Amino acid sequence: MSKKHPVISVTGSSGAGTSTVKKAFEHIFYRLGVNPLVIEGDSYHRYERAEMQAKIAQAQEERRRFSHFGLEANVLEELENTFRQYGETGTAKRRFYVHNEEEGRRHGQPPGTLTPWAIAPPGTDLLFYEGLHGGVKNDAIDVVRHTDLLIGVVPIVNLEWIQKIHRDTAQRGYKPKDVTDTILRRMEDYVKVVTPQFSETDINFQRVPLVDTSNPFIARDVPTPEESLVIIRFNDRHKFTVDFRYLLAMIKDSFMSRYNSIVIPGGMTGLAMEIIFRPIIEKMMEERARALQGASGD
Repeated sequence: MSKKHPVISVTGSSGAGTSTVKKAFEHIFYRLGVNPLVIEGDSYHRYERAEMQAKIAQAQEERRRFSHFGLEANVLEELENTFRQYGETGTAKRRFYVHNEEEGRRHGQPPGTLTPWAIAPPGTDLLFYEGLHGGVKNDAIDVVRHTDLLIGVVPIVNLEWIQKIHRDTAQRGYKPKDVTDTILRRMEDYVKVVTPQFSETDINFQRVPLVDTSNPFIARDVPTPEESLVIIRFNDRHKFTVDFRYLLAMIKDSFMSRYNSIVIPGGMTGLAMEIIFRPIIEKMMEERARALQGASGD
């Protein structure tokens, strides 16, 4: 953790909705004039697309599981080093995973490849990570200890599957059966690698649909935010001095379900994030300014 160079990590599985939190932070950063170093989780894949497909095919022949969710498919020691290095120096080594043709033109590389490692530009105010493994902690890797704010995004699993199926078929051109096969192939890594991270997070957002999602593989559409509730759970309600009375007053139809959890209408998630995260970021920047001023006076 670092006062001078804070690290914010948003973790959640594919299709969970981490991009929604990312957009909320983009709005907050813009309004507060914060310049973040943005790190994408996909850039810590161990293999490029063609090699990963070959590894998956080999694993299937050998009747074993292998997926992007797993530890061996990623270079998470580099992710931990990125967080640590940024916290110590305010910059870090990074690279990009090229997802599509548009990104390929920007990086001058074909889709499905990884750019070379390079030192990120200095002068940023904080590091912002969004991806699969922002809260991994085990005997060999501890990403958590280098984060100042760790956020989890984890809709109930049926809703997560519906979101992934619809996203991958509509935006990426996959067939529903192929997406279902991917979900099944990832299940062991989901249980062993992704799920434990949500015991480490400072704040969790879990969306619960109010419509029938009992068979996610035939759902015609994704439940809307208005058809959902969101449970916001604070691991330590005193760490960021959360004012639950203020949240309840500001968010219509919200209520407390436990001493550290508030339930809100799904359509109010953006407002809730603004209310919760803006003062946290403001305090981070105030503490950063004081730390930098103190360092310059030494």
